[in-house]
Amino acid sequence: MPESPLLEGLNPQQRDAVSAGTGPHLILAGPGSGKTRVLTHRVAYLVQEMGVAPYRIMAVTFTNKAAREMQQRVERMLGGQELSGLSLGTFHALCARILRVEAENTPYTRDYVIFDTRDQLTAIKQAATQLNIDIKRFTPRSLLDGISAAKNEMLTPEVFADRVDSYFAEIVSRVYFAYQEILLGSNAMDFDDLLMQTVLLFQQYADVAAKYQRRYEHVLVDEFQDTNYAQYKLIHALAAPQNNLFAVGDPDQSIYAFRGADYRNVLRFQKDFPDARVILLEQNYRSTQTILDAATAVINVNTNRVPKRLFTGRGKGERIALYEAYDEDDEARHILNTILRLNEEGRYNPGECAIMYRTNAQSRPLEEAFRRAGVPYRLIGATRFYDRREIRDLLAYLRLIHNPDDSVSLERIINVPTRGIGERTLGELRAWAESIRLSPGRALLALLEGADAPFSPRSRRALEVFAGLLAHWQALAAAGRPPLPILDAVIDDTGLAAYLRDGSREGEDRWENVLSLRESAADYEHADLAEFLTQVALVSDVDVRDDNVDAPALLTLHSAKGLEFPVVFLCGLEEGTLPHLRSLEADAEGDPDALAEERRLLYVGITRAKDRLYLSYAFRRTRFGDSEPSLPSRFLQDVPPALLEGAPLAGASRAAQDSFARMTAWMDDLPRSHAARNTPSPPRFQPGMRVINPHFGEGVVIAARRYHDAEEVDVQFDRAGRKRIDGNFLEPLG
Repeated sequence: MPESPLLEGLNPQQRDAVSAGTGPHLILAGPGSGKTRVLTHRVAYLVQEMGVAPYRIMAVTFTNKAAREMQQRVERMLGGQELSGLSLGTFHALCARILRVEAENTPYTRDYVIFDTRDQLTAIKQAATQLNIDIKRFTPRSLLDGISAAKNEMLTPEVFADRVDSYFAEIVSRVYFAYQEILLGSNAMDFDDLLMQTVLLFQQYADVAAKYQRRYEHVLVDEFQDTNYAQYKLIHALAAPQNNLFAVGDPDQSIYAFRGADYRNVLRFQKDFPDARVILLEQNYRSTQTILDAATAVINVNTNRVPKRLFTGRGKGERIALYEAYDEDDEARHILNTILRLNEEGRYNPGECAIMYRTNAQSRPLEEAFRRAGVPYRLIGATRFYDRREIRDLLAYLRLIHNPDDSVSLERIINVPTRGIGERTLGELRAWAESIRLSPGRALLALLEGADAPFSPRSRRALEVFAGLLAHWQALAAAGRPPLPILDAVIDDTGLAAYLRDGSREGEDRWENVLSLRESAADYEHADLAEFLTQVALVSDVDVRDDNVDAPALLTLHSAKGLEFPVVFLCGLEEGTLPHLRSLEADAEGDPDALAEERRLLYVGITRAKDRLYLSYAFRRTRFGDSEPSLPSRFLQDVPPALLEGAPLAGASRAAQDSFARMTAWMDDLPRSHAARNTPSPPRFQPGMRVINPHFGEGVVIAARRYHDAEEVDVQFDRAGRKRIDGNFLEPLG
């Protein structure tokens, strides 16, 4: 019997997966191993070779785009045959369809609506208000995150209430009940409900479950490692009783725990289907063997996983470049210069390069380096640093301080954070300002001088409080204070930290962006507010970014999933950055899963590279707004030295390690593998030594540290105060 043309061009492992018989199959697909190809060929094979009618097949993807592409590919393979009745789509889309058909068996009618995030937060606020819960202490976002996590674990309000183990969980439980009542009263479901209600439907109505089980003879799932518990229960229910479940994924690339994804579903699969065939897709079509060997060395440290031996026909390739930067600015310059050099040598175009990092805030020094050099760039999956809401808000404050006639900035931030100045009061301010021929900002300041104005007592008090803050900040600027203390005054006086840090992951990311802006402002210690705002305006000029040009891509590691580039730069590989500080704290508290996910995140980043991989870490990194010595990421210790070229992984000096340990209590248990190799020579300047600088005069050394052949010295100058200065600009006295 001739072989099916659908198997042509597939490697042995892919052919085995595509042509597998009935029953449960777990396809563990390594990065770049052609999993999408296997899925599409499998659907086509079921129809053409196994005679399965398209309407008997359900294929689940995680994005609508992936579903459309899969449908088009299968139709092309089958010569344009119409796949009538094929259920191909996202979990949420398929569940929404089932719930509309089966509405009579649910608490909802067929014309239910789906609440988006904004609708959900409105409902959460309404529920909290009904319960007299302080939403400043328990923010709507944190409450919603708690409810969403419960729904992902299939915990109804009643079940969740029985598992309350903290005061916060008790608050979430109370809001959960009220929130669901609001949803039911609105005949609305949120996205988590679409999954949970479908699973509950199948659990409560065996005849309904049987109907869909009979219809879907085969169930295929893409990105299986990214499913949550509710999605797993749904898949498990649909696949019964024939259990023709074809799950494709890679637990080593599970990086979305913050969205509820649970890599342990792979272990559940093997437990629930002990007779399942496990097929490994290990041949990589993307990267060189050197890159694959580095990725394997990093991920092999994780436990509770199925080992894979990634191999490629592309050859060994070049060694991985490792660079130790002085700080994030030096790191950004080095990356930019390397990209320009690769282009000048005719090896790679700028658009073939990608720069990846752990957090959005890390894009700032990179964006500024590209802007200063006049080199275009593309930002993938995120807003440019200076276009982020919290950054635009703070810059609006600074612009208003500098120019009270800036009515656009005033209207942007006059009620951010909320201070009781709504649209009505703002409209009254505009009208009054126009009547006295002043800008709204100057009219506000006039209120402080007792100007007669047509406001209610409550509105006037709110406006005067804000006007008082504005006058205070303007006084700081008028006194010649540099940008950083003015910015800090705005942050402190407005309570911005509490406003942004609402208990959610997004809130912490927004706060990190604010700290990165503080870092930028700190560079203007000898400049005024006007100069800082001018430079920021140039940085935020959109002319440096053009998505249609041949330009490098900047993106977070979470945004890199599913992408590939000939050249990849992975920057910020330090303790506290990657792995992130949150994961290190969780690990110190006895939860190793967060640290394991950070390792998977690096694994994903490494395997995005096709030809060349560049790794970098900084001797100093600005965290929480302050520059501190850094330690190289523990993950770098796992990469075999034979795969690396460039700076040796010497780690930081003993002084840097001691400083880092003082900053983080969990460093007491740092593995010995992090100790510095090739310990540098001691600093030339010692604490207590008197020194002189041509500009600052005489002073005494407070601390000193060596970085390769350079020395960084903290000096308390007699006249100029404390400064951090290059040792080359100091001379010992006596």
